[in-house]
This record gives sequence, C-alpha cells and structure tokens, in this order.
Amino acid sequence: MIEHPRLAWWMVPGGHVETDETPAQGAVRELVEESGFEGRLLPAPVLELPDGYPHPAVTAPWWTVAIKASRDNHHPEEHVHIDHLYVAIVEAPLKPVAVAVHPFKWVSEAELAELYAPEDTKVIGKELFGRIAELVALTG
Repeated sequence: MIEHPRLAWWMVPGGHVETDETPAQGAVRELVEESGFEGRLLPAPVLELPDGYPHPAVTAPWWTVAIKASRDNHHPEEHVHIDHLYVAIVEAPLKPVAVAVHPFKWVSEAELAELYAPEDTKVIGKELFGRIAELVALTG
C-alpha cells in the first residue's frame, strides 16, 4: 500500500497512463515508481481472441470501473476516472528495484481492515486475500 500524498490515505499504487504506453504498461511503471517494487501482472480471467483476429491483445485488467473524481492536477473540473485494476505478483518482496516516491508498506488482511484507506481498496483487497490460492496457482 502507498500513502497518497494529496488524499492522505493508504491505497494501492496507480496513476495515469502515459501517451506511449498501454494501460498494463502504465500499471507496471506506476507500481515501480510508487512502491519501488517490480511486479508481473497476472492474467485476468478473459476470453482469448478468435483465431485470425488481426490485432495483438494487450494485458487485460481484472476489473474496469468508473469513479467520480474531483478536480486534480490533470483535470480542472469534476470528472469520471476510468480505473483499470490489475493484479500483480512481486517476485522479490524484500528487494525493491527503485526508490519509492511515496511511503510504501505491505499489509496483511487484518491490517488492511484497520487501515485508513478508501472502502473500494478494502473491498478489492478482501476479495484478493480470499483468492490467494488461485493467485498463487496463476504465478506458474
């Protein structure tokens, strides 16, 4: 979890996609920037493209959600954030590859429930903690 500098609560790493990257590439970049850790995105449960489809698939998010958002440094007015929620595994959770730009900490399921964090973060966290065995199986 990272401590968001403007909102002052704990949340998952994330941010805006740059013009030269896919949402999945942005998710991996933001994870490194905000936590200092490199992660590998786990495949979301999605349908494969049909044989013969002429365009490459990109890594799909596990969930895509619309969130009402107030003004920020990217948008001068209230707007809707479309968030792509990815799940990643960090192979070396004790060995950061970069210096985190935000305070970062690993939390347990019990700690997440008590953390000063948005409710949507707690709901997603509870869901993922309940899927630990499934997620471990996806890591190969």
